[in-house]
Amino acid sequence: MAETVLSFVLAQLSTFLLEEGRLLGGLRREVQFIMDELEQMRAFLREAEAKEEHAQPRLQAWIKQVREAAYDTEDILDEFVARFARHRATGFYGSVRRIFSSIKNLRARHRVASEIQSIKSRIEGIAAAHQRYQSEFGIPAQASNSLPAVNNTTWRYSRDDALLVEESELVGIDQPKKHLISQLLEGDDHQLKVVSVVGMGGLGKTTLVKRVHEDPEVRRHFPVRAWVTVSETCDFQYLLKDLIQQLHKEGKKPVPQSIECSNTTELKKIVKDFLQQAGRYAIVFDDVWDVEFWNTIKFALPESSHGNRVMLTTRRADVASASCIESRRFVYRMEPLSVEDSWTLFCSKIFDGGNCPDHLMDVAKGILDKCEGLPLAILAISGLLASKDVNRIDEWEMVRRSLGGELEGTGKLDRVKKIISLSYSDLPWHLKTCLLYTSIFPEDYEISCIRLINLWIAERFVEWREGMSIEDVAWGYFSELISRSLIQVTNVFYEGSPDTCRIHDLLREVIVLKSREQNMVTITTGQPMTWPSDKVRRLVVHSSSSNNTQHHQQRRNYCFDHLRSCITVGSTDPLLYKTLLSEVLGSSKLLKVLDLRGQEEIPNEIFNLFHLKYLHLGGTRVERVPKAIGKLQHLEYLNLADTRVRELPMEILKLQKLRFLKVHQQIDPSDDDYGSHGFKAPSNMGGLLALEVLDSIDASSGSTIVKEIGKLTQLRELYITKLRREDGKELCSSLANLTSLRELSVDSIGKGDDYEIIDLNHHRPSLSSLFLQSLRMLLLCGRLEKMPQWVARLHGLVRIDLDWSRLRGEEDPLESLQHLPNLGEINFCGSYQGEGLCFKAGGFLNLKRMHLKRMEGLRWMRVEEGALPHLQKLFLEQLPLLEELPLGIQHLIQLQRLVLYELSSQLREKLLEIQQEESEDYTRIAHIPEILIGYYTDDWKWREHQLREKKKKKT
Repeated sequence: MAETVLSFVLAQLSTFLLEEGRLLGGLRREVQFIMDELEQMRAFLREAEAKEEHAQPRLQAWIKQVREAAYDTEDILDEFVARFARHRATGFYGSVRRIFSSIKNLRARHRVASEIQSIKSRIEGIAAAHQRYQSEFGIPAQASNSLPAVNNTTWRYSRDDALLVEESELVGIDQPKKHLISQLLEGDDHQLKVVSVVGMGGLGKTTLVKRVHEDPEVRRHFPVRAWVTVSETCDFQYLLKDLIQQLHKEGKKPVPQSIECSNTTELKKIVKDFLQQAGRYAIVFDDVWDVEFWNTIKFALPESSHGNRVMLTTRRADVASASCIESRRFVYRMEPLSVEDSWTLFCSKIFDGGNCPDHLMDVAKGILDKCEGLPLAILAISGLLASKDVNRIDEWEMVRRSLGGELEGTGKLDRVKKIISLSYSDLPWHLKTCLLYTSIFPEDYEISCIRLINLWIAERFVEWREGMSIEDVAWGYFSELISRSLIQVTNVFYEGSPDTCRIHDLLREVIVLKSREQNMVTITTGQPMTWPSDKVRRLVVHSSSSNNTQHHQQRRNYCFDHLRSCITVGSTDPLLYKTLLSEVLGSSKLLKVLDLRGQEEIPNEIFNLFHLKYLHLGGTRVERVPKAIGKLQHLEYLNLADTRVRELPMEILKLQKLRFLKVHQQIDPSDDDYGSHGFKAPSNMGGLLALEVLDSIDASSGSTIVKEIGKLTQLRELYITKLRREDGKELCSSLANLTSLRELSVDSIGKGDDYEIIDLNHHRPSLSSLFLQSLRMLLLCGRLEKMPQWVARLHGLVRIDLDWSRLRGEEDPLESLQHLPNLGEINFCGSYQGEGLCFKAGGFLNLKRMHLKRMEGLRWMRVEEGALPHLQKLFLEQLPLLEELPLGIQHLIQLQRLVLYELSSQLREKLLEIQQEESEDYTRIAHIPEILIGYYTDDWKWREHQLREKKKKKT
């Protein structure tokens, strides 16, 4: 792992010499010497670390020395820049300031020179050992030639990658699923029944139980359902609150406000009272680690007489048994995949069509045998092999030989860890660093992909590449890790854009271990802990159930001199975090990444952090950004989302490196259909030429600010609020300059029926072929007299949202959209006042998802044969005059899900009748696997109706 650190630090030092080398003066030669020596050691380290686990302590100590020397060199140079590069004032007063600074800094420069000489001496000693170890441990010098290059052809989005196997598609669980469903549905209906699924990590317990939980028959029998992820270190109060929120959402009842100030006993009583009144329920507790959890939660689960069910997954047999003692016992022990299922999964991951070439058959089976039927191990090793050349049997043989030596451990878990370690070792150093960084997130954490991407960039893990934006390079890294099954996408924002992801539990264990070995991340929850002897470089604060500040007080004197990042993940106790933050800001001058979620104000010490690149204040109560923000001239990322900030000071214009700026708050927190508040910007906002993301700028001040937007030619995402009608022409003129724009959102002044008209039917004809051709997502919130003509020429458009456009009947929005070749998602909310919508043959050939909502005048819909051939999901919501199912719905042969919510009483009754008897309407929709009909009944209970099972019985 030191080789990974060394490669990263060398890249940083190289950039430093290029950008700041002139400040070094005579010290430049010393720094270059250090770099040259470290470079000589880099490839030797790669070979040495392969032997480190079984190496003598001397070699292990040497590897650690190299790592620390590299880190310390970076620290010294960053301190040097922070002290000497900030005094660049001009004019008379600037000259005076520089003179005094020079006198004051003579001693500091001497100290830096002394420290660099000290590092040089350390490096010379380490280099001497390097020469000895080459012969002593049989590691050749020529190993240091080059680092493995990244195969650019593998950088692709996972949705188009036929090699990827989603977790939900794992083979071999159909029979276990049927068995568990029968256990849930059969038996005595007058006693609580607990079904426990037990097995080691990586067997697919969660996958299996999730399929059971979502099965239509299970959903029909248990109208009240919830899924709770427990994990090893859970906050019990938070878990209970999450359960309460899920249950009330299922029952369409308001969540009690009292839960925020309730203790554990009170929260359990709220759960119990709700379940006693709700009727039959099924609750899953996923990944339970200790018996005490069950002994605590069981008192919140009433027996009643409804035949209630609880499912539980765990890695521990004693937990599974204990949970069943007081109920009818059923423990399902999960077994590894059969040889046949293992082969199916293995081949589907690597080979198109699932067929293994004959010349690879023997070596492939030899590799698969080592996985012993563990799905995670199969996915991990097949992810590694997927990047190998199928025509190079020697590459596959090399993997098999490596596995033979790696898998001599005693336990299956150890073997899986070593398989995953092999996949890790096959990564280039920059991907190793990015993967290790995911250790900052807790187990089972749903990771925001864009947050992870921006943190990688801020930490300088992403290398700039000619002709590519830094964000595109980072997404390339992300896609490569997905293709190797090291990151799993769990949700997408819109077609092709990953939204959230996760790391498998076992993989995370390996990552955390390796991250700890090289002192990459230090994690605290505010609980008692022993600080590592190594210097803390990245501090991550996880949520904690403890309100005890004493632990922080016990380490008040701890020094964070070398800290580079301080990040919060999840909710933290404000007092605990404030105490810890005070320690951090009081000690560290090298911080580059700072996440202050949960704070009510911005500490003044932040503005002395010369190197700060990433500042996240989202979700805080911050109301004002002080003028001192202008001191953070290296800041690239500033997030003030969901704060009370409505205006930014003029000093924001000093942040010439600012790449990401997000400042907004929802207008109506209970309903996201009404958009967000933006921020009022300085009149010359166009001076921030590095901006790539601007979300959301308030345009109500007039055409000046709209014109300034046109100067931000690097913009990729632009969100505008409160646009005036008279500024539409100026906006079109500005948009013509934004050739890299991928996401555009425009809100007009007003709310609902009071929205002002958005007039965007303006652009120069000479630019018609280029206008917004890079745009992938378009969101328009406000009234439209007509659809902008240029929308029909956006051939790259993937998603369009029209909210409150109120287009008249003669301005059918479908006309201008139906032939867009890449359009995959449409969301209309209050966008059309006509009585009907007709989807014509040959239109919307690639549309996969459509959501129509709050279109009060809509009475009918018609789908011609040949229209919407790939539509998979159709949502019809709050359409009070719609009296019939869409005519021609039987033509939607790819439709997987139809959701009908709050429709007219006439249509609702007709749909309910369909379930009781065969009819023409039933025949038209019998091919749809899942149909949800939602409405409010007199007792405010949410009802769901499934037609899938009826179809099965019919066939």
